[in-house]
Amino acid sequence: MAAEGHAPTAGEYIVHHLTHLQNKKQTAIVDFSVFNLDSIFFSVLLGVVGCFFLWRVARSVTSGVPGRMQAAVEFLVEMVDGQAKGIVHNAKSRKLVAPLALTVYFWIFLMNAMDFLPVDLLPEAGKLVGIHYLRVVPTADLSVTMAMSLSVLIICLVYNVKIKGIGGWVHELFSAPFGDKVFLYPVNFLMQIIEFVAKTVSHGMRLFGNMYAGELIFMLIALMGSAVALSGTGIALFIGHIIAGTVWAIFHLLIVWLQAFVFMMLTLVYVGQAHDAH
Repeated sequence: MAAEGHAPTAGEYIVHHLTHLQNKKQTAIVDFSVFNLDSIFFSVLLGVVGCFFLWRVARSVTSGVPGRMQAAVEFLVEMVDGQAKGIVHNAKSRKLVAPLALTVYFWIFLMNAMDFLPVDLLPEAGKLVGIHYLRVVPTADLSVTMAMSLSVLIICLVYNVKIKGIGGWVHELFSAPFGDKVFLYPVNFLMQIIEFVAKTVSHGMRLFGNMYAGELIFMLIALMGSAVALSGTGIALFIGHIIAGTVWAIFHLLIVWLQAFVFMMLTLVYVGQAHDAH
């Protein structure tokens, strides 16, 4: 990360913390044989933890006075179910869509919440076992957020065909949004493709951009603390470091929750649109 025997510069520190643990060195700008192992590990781990938590709560559900955990999960389930009912009007589809939305919301919330761990905690622990690069926030990895948005796109395409039939959906691709006129078919088809691509890209990029920026700001705040320790500067910088870290952590609580909620709501909206005929 830095020259032997020298502390890393601020730039080296940030670049090191933004480098993924990968299965091999990337040799091209686009190389689909390279995997970010840290993102895969933490996203799968948090998915398992989230499913286990919900399973344990489901097993302990009582018809009497609920405990705090049961009450919190019931509130979450009712909130997601209410949103699903307001957007996806097909009751049969909601049997799959509502649990999917709940899973997406809880999973993304857990992945976002990894940003609250101290910046150097897991990377430094990784060095003890020979892991020199480690990023712990899966949603700050574009490949993860785009994979989730592509999964939502595939679900939308499946529901388009399931609800409208392959013939009805293909007809819609060429007849909407400007009308069922032969000379408008190319324009309609182009607009439909642009809409699918734009929704998918913006769906993944919105989550990635917010979490990447949050991760970067935490690193800058950590560097402020390092400057105090290394240079022995005055109390003002130390106080600034404490205040900045506290304020950003409190504000980031809203971002962590809001980005999970927004991704879930857009998933419901896109699936709901797949049920609507144009």
